[in-house]
Amino acid sequence: MKKEYSNGEITVTWEPNKCIHSGNCVRGLSSVFKPNEKPWIKVENASSEEMMKVIDNCPSGALGYYKNAETSGSPKAQDNVPVQIIDGGPIMIQSTCKIIHKDGSEELRENKVALCRCGASTNKPYCDGSHRQIEFDK
Repeated sequence: MKKEYSNGEITVTWEPNKCIHSGNCVRGLSSVFKPNEKPWIKVENASSEEMMKVIDNCPSGALGYYKNAETSGSPKAQDNVPVQIIDGGPIMIQSTCKIIHKDGSEELRENKVALCRCGASTNKPYCDGSHRQIEFDK
């Protein structure tokens, strides 16, 4: 499930099943990201640039955006895809990725994906924040 919120210039996307509730969005722009309200994303409360900067720091990729002049879902070619190993946390891939599951099904993840490294996630291969409960520190 993906929800979209547009201010006309950009569309903010949210995929709740990806969210690991890091709180980066709320701490980064509390005027826009209000988890106790519905809808919880208020795109009219900040500039597109401010929102894009905060969304770029979403560790799970649950939050995304696209400029309304562009189409979403089209992978951008990159020579070097950033892959970051988070200390005590997931593997972060900062690119649009096609995930091929062990049953052969495919899923397109846009912009960013957090992959479980600790083995405790209930949403494998994705990180669900379980590394915090098991005190994963590798």
